[in-house]
Amino acid sequence: MFQVSRQQTTDSKKQARGRDLAYARLMHKRITDYITGGIALFWQRQSMFAGAALLAGYYFSARVALFCYILVLLSEALDYVIARQVLRWKTPTRAKAHYFLGMITFSTVLSAGTISLFAILVAREEGIAYHLTPLLFIFSAAIFAGMYNHQLVRILVIRLLVYGITLIYIPGRDLWISGATLQSHLWLQFAATLFVLYFIVDSALVFLRLYRRNLNALEALREEHRKTKQAYEAKSQFLAVVSHELRTPLTSIKGGLDIVNSGVLGDIPDKMVPVLDAAQKNSHRLAVMIDDLLDLQKIEAGEMSFEKTEIDLAAMVSEALASCKSYGDMAGVTFRLEPVSGSPRIIGDNCRLIQVMSNLLSNAAKFSDPGGEVLVRIVTDDKKARIFVEDHGSGIPENAKDKVFGRFSQVDSSDRRKVGGTGLGMNITRQIVEKHGGTIDYDSTLGEGTTFVVTFDRLPDAAPALPTPDEGCDFAAVPA
Repeated sequence: MFQVSRQQTTDSKKQARGRDLAYARLMHKRITDYITGGIALFWQRQSMFAGAALLAGYYFSARVALFCYILVLLSEALDYVIARQVLRWKTPTRAKAHYFLGMITFSTVLSAGTISLFAILVAREEGIAYHLTPLLFIFSAAIFAGMYNHQLVRILVIRLLVYGITLIYIPGRDLWISGATLQSHLWLQFAATLFVLYFIVDSALVFLRLYRRNLNALEALREEHRKTKQAYEAKSQFLAVVSHELRTPLTSIKGGLDIVNSGVLGDIPDKMVPVLDAAQKNSHRLAVMIDDLLDLQKIEAGEMSFEKTEIDLAAMVSEALASCKSYGDMAGVTFRLEPVSGSPRIIGDNCRLIQVMSNLLSNAAKFSDPGGEVLVRIVTDDKKARIFVEDHGSGIPENAKDKVFGRFSQVDSSDRRKVGGTGLGMNITRQIVEKHGGTIDYDSTLGEGTTFVVTFDRLPDAAPALPTPDEGCDFAAVPA
C-alpha cells in the first residue's frame, strides 16, 4: 500500500514538473516574441513619440511635451534593459518567466501611464473643446498596442485599460465641468469616443486570436516534427540493425559461391554454371546494397571516418578503373583513361575516393549500351583538379538532379526500369565529395550520354609530401 502511494506521489510530481516545463516554454515563447517585436518597432515608436512631442510643444506647451518625452525615454531605457536580459534567457523556468513578466508589467504601466498623462495634459491645455489632438494620440497608441502587444494578454489588457480610461476621461471631464446638455456637441464627442474604444478592443481581439491560432499551429508542427524525428530515428536504427545482421550470413554465402565458381572444389557441371553465376552476381548486388545502407547510417550519424592523406589523383583513378574492370566486362562496357599530364595531387581519403569513382564508373556502365565506352579524363589548373566521367548512354532528363542525387530515388523509378539498385549510390557519392570540400555535377543530353564532373582543390606542385594512404579498402568496389 505504501509503495503504491509513493508511486502515485512520484507520478504526481512528474506531472507537475511536466506542466511547469510546458508553461515555462510557452511563456518563454510569448515573452521572446513580445521582446523581439518591440525591438523591431523601436524606431517606429521613437518617430511617433518625437513627432507627438514636437507638435504638442509647438502648439500647446513645450514644458509638458519635454517632461512627458523624458518619461517615455526612461520607459524605453527600461525596456532595453529587460530586452537584453530576455535575449540571454536560454533555459525556460516558471520563476524566470514570472520575473520577466513582472518587469515587463512595470515597464508597461510606466509607458502607458506616461502616454496617457501626456494626452490628458494636452487636453487640459486646450480647455473645454473638441480634443482632436490628444484623442488621436491615445487612439494611435491603443491601436499600436492592439496590433503589437497581443503576445502577452496581461500587457495588452493593461495598455487597453489605461488608454480606454484616458479616452473616456478626456471628453467625460469636459461634460462634468461644463454640465453640457444632451444637445451639446460634447456629448457627440463622448459617444464617438465610445465607438472608437469598441473598435480598438475588437481589433485587439482579432490580432490576439490570430496570434493564438498561429501559436497553436506552430505547436502542432513541433509535435509532428518530434513524432517524425522519433520515427526517423527508429527507421535508422532498424536499417542499421538489419544491415549488420544481414551482412554476416551474406558474406559467408558470397564467399562460398566465389570458391565454388573458382573451380577449387572441382569442375562445375555445365547445367549449374548459369545458376551459380546468377547467384554470385545477385549476392554481390545484395552485399553492395547493404554496404550502401551502412554507409548511409554512418553519414547520418556523423560516424563516417576519413583518413585524409596526400593522393596522386591519376593513380587513384587508375586503381578505381582496375577494380571496376570486371563489372565493365559483365556489362560489355570498356573503361578508358586518357593520358594525364603531370601528377596532380589532392588531399583526401583514398578508399572513399575510390568508392566515389566506382559509383560513377558503375553508374556510367549501367546506363551504357553493350559495346560502349566510358571515357575518364583528368583536367587540372593551378587551383583545381577535375575528373570527368563520360558515357554515351541513355542520358538524364532535364530537371532530374534531385532524383539523381536524392536518397532512395532513381531517375527511372518504374517497375520496368533497365537497372535496379537502392538509389543511394549517387547520394553517398555526393556527400563523400562534399566532405572533401569538393563538388559534383553533371551535364547530360537525353539519348546521347552524360558527363559527370567531380572537382577538388589541387595541391601546389611544390607542396611537401604527406603520408601515403594505407592499402586496402573495406567496402565493395562497385556500388549499386
